[in-house]
Amino acid sequence: MSKATRRSTPPSRKIALRKIGIAVAVVAVLGLGWYSWNQRKAAAAEGGYRTETVQRGDIRVAISSTGTLSAISTITVGSQISGLVTDVLVDFNSPVKKNQILATIDPSTYQAQIEQGSAQIASAQAQLRQAQASLRNATLDYQRKSDLGRQQLVAKSDVDLSRSALDQAQAQVASAQAQIRQQTASTQTTRVNLQRTVIRSPVDGVVLTRKIEPGQTVAASLQAPELFTIAEDLAKMKIELAVDESDIGQVKVGQSVSFSADAFPDRKFNGVVEQVRLAATTSNNVVTYPVVVTVDNSDGTLLPGLTVNAEIEVSKLSNVLTLGNAALRFKPAEGSPMAELQVTGQSGGQRAGQSGGSGMAEDLKSLASTLQLKPEQQAAFDAALEQMQQRQAERMAQATGGASTQGGSRLFGGGGMRGGGGRQGGGDASMQAQMRARIRDRFNQQFASFRLTLDDPQRSKWDAALEAQLNAKRVTVYMLVDGKPQVASVRLGASDGSKTEVSGRTIKEGDQVISGERSASESK
Repeated sequence: MSKATRRSTPPSRKIALRKIGIAVAVVAVLGLGWYSWNQRKAAAAEGGYRTETVQRGDIRVAISSTGTLSAISTITVGSQISGLVTDVLVDFNSPVKKNQILATIDPSTYQAQIEQGSAQIASAQAQLRQAQASLRNATLDYQRKSDLGRQQLVAKSDVDLSRSALDQAQAQVASAQAQIRQQTASTQTTRVNLQRTVIRSPVDGVVLTRKIEPGQTVAASLQAPELFTIAEDLAKMKIELAVDESDIGQVKVGQSVSFSADAFPDRKFNGVVEQVRLAATTSNNVVTYPVVVTVDNSDGTLLPGLTVNAEIEVSKLSNVLTLGNAALRFKPAEGSPMAELQVTGQSGGQRAGQSGGSGMAEDLKSLASTLQLKPEQQAAFDAALEQMQQRQAERMAQATGGASTQGGSRLFGGGGMRGGGGRQGGGDASMQAQMRARIRDRFNQQFASFRLTLDDPQRSKWDAALEAQLNAKRVTVYMLVDGKPQVASVRLGASDGSKTEVSGRTIKEGDQVISGERSASESK
């Protein structure tokens, strides 16, 4: 019996082990099937779309332009006289001081003219003395004849002749005196021209160009010939950039500028916008404005005339929510499920309006928190905000009861937040501008009492932030939530061309935003 029992036990164990193995295999197959089914389901849900992730990062907005380096002040030294250049005492790159002699022109002609003028002055002085002697004689003769005439001892005609001779003598003295002044002035002009034969530097600086050689004749006829070009101070230089008219509105004095030059490809230089000039230039129907940038060149690295590629930093934002521009440009294809979301969003304008109104209220609360309000100011703000929300609720109730077909948020123009990034024509844009104006007036009325409680800095900050809120550009994006697209409205900020700052109550870091729909081949 014991032997038979021992022989029958192993087959029963084998059967039990076989059943356990089959059970484990079935469970494993079911688990793999369930996992595979879930993965396919997720892939089917997400694989149909390309997405962009909302991330935190920095955005730097810059305007690119080209220009030429030059000295802050470049002076052209010329000659006001004609003559033969006898000496040139400086060369290219020579440092010079103010009043330093740069060159000389042959002075012999002007020295001779001075001697001639001196002789003419001496002659005129001799003529003056002769005229003065004649005047004294004529005066005495007239006095004698006048006395005799009163005694009727001489004819009256003789008295008249002596009077005429006296007048002539006085005129000759005046003429001689005028001639002396004329010759003196002419000689003085020659002396000034003699001084001009010595060409001096008007400022401290460096000689950039020299256009004369010893022995060369300078002819100053209609305009002064250019002899030297002097840069006053190369430690400070400037760049004159040509900025396109579409970008000039963003350029302000004081903005930082970074630039590079081909001569120093491994270095970056910095400057500051000093002036935005109003004199526009048109070339090939392209309008540009000159922008002057000052540059510190204390080390003397930069050279006049270098062509530079510059970037004017318009704004720089740190640690903000950013989204790729592809997601902002995305529009659903006709007949896609998201197109239905767009239509639903239009007919469900009341919900969108409530969301937009609530978002504006939250934005206003955030703005008020930055103003450091006093208790009485906070109370005035809370009262104005509550009144605004009550009126919005009343308008939404009216819209729900009598104008549901119009849809959209009355707060933002009655047209609703439509999908596809805001497909609007010129009429829609004009209507929205009018609505913004009415909203601005409505806000000014509702918050007038609160605004009066603010001091000047608070009032300026409130007005600027409120204007920015009203003028902020908003677009509709399609977020992927649990594998399903959902419509969301976001407010746009600065953009660097590849990504844009976004904000809103419905968007946060890590959200997936649809940027495109995959084709069937891509989904596979």
